[in-house]
Amino acid sequence: MAMQPSSSAVRALSLEYRGLQDEPVEGFCVKLLNDDNLFEWEVAIFGPPDTLYQGGYFKAHVKFPPDYPYSPPSVRFLTKVWHPNVYENGDLCISILHPPVDDPQSGELPCERWNPTQNVRTVLLSVISLLNEPNTYSPANVDASVMYRRWRDSKGKDKEYENIIRKQVMSSRVEAERDGVVVPLTQEDYCIKTKVKPDAEPVDMYDFYDDDYDIDDDDEEEEEEDLSGNAEIDDGDDSGNGES
Repeated sequence: MAMQPSSSAVRALSLEYRGLQDEPVEGFCVKLLNDDNLFEWEVAIFGPPDTLYQGGYFKAHVKFPPDYPYSPPSVRFLTKVWHPNVYENGDLCISILHPPVDDPQSGELPCERWNPTQNVRTVLLSVISLLNEPNTYSPANVDASVMYRRWRDSKGKDKEYENIIRKQVMSSRVEAERDGVVVPLTQEDYCIKTKVKPDAEPVDMYDFYDDDYDIDDDDEEEEEEDLSGNAEIDDGDDSGNGES
């Protein structure tokens, strides 16, 4: 029997999704696969400038467990990605998506694994970082890992890895055109310009207190008249004392 989503998971995903729509993060954009299902997202990841992946448009599905955020989501690339940490079927292998269990054999520290303070934003930013800096110590794709190391150690002279990535980037841009997506190519385009929110209108504190305490303007006017009348009497007394 399938586990039913918890109310806390629905609430957490609703807040995260709305937050990413209102305040997008550079490097990726998200949408729901189905408007009625918060637990499956489609993500478009843009290749970072000044890397082999520059200009790339990589689509992936993110699937969330019913007890999110206590368990991590899974990420599977739909776009073909040749990378040491991506399996042949597109599944992403990264520490932040591994359950928070103590497994000395994995070579991962507990702090590197998933914990409930993580969120979609931190996961996708980690994926973008991983594109340019793969973890080759426990690769999901051994051939890609060996090829990457040759490219890195030769300082780019061995072109096999680079050529594969360049071809995949070009293919992904064709898909971006088909989807009507403009892929950022420069650092300036890649970085999202934060929209400045308009300043809130100043609050009229006089009106605020009037409303709050139900001050009667007529009573105020009567008080002012009384005070002015008293002032005239006082002035008369002072002048009389002065004459004597």
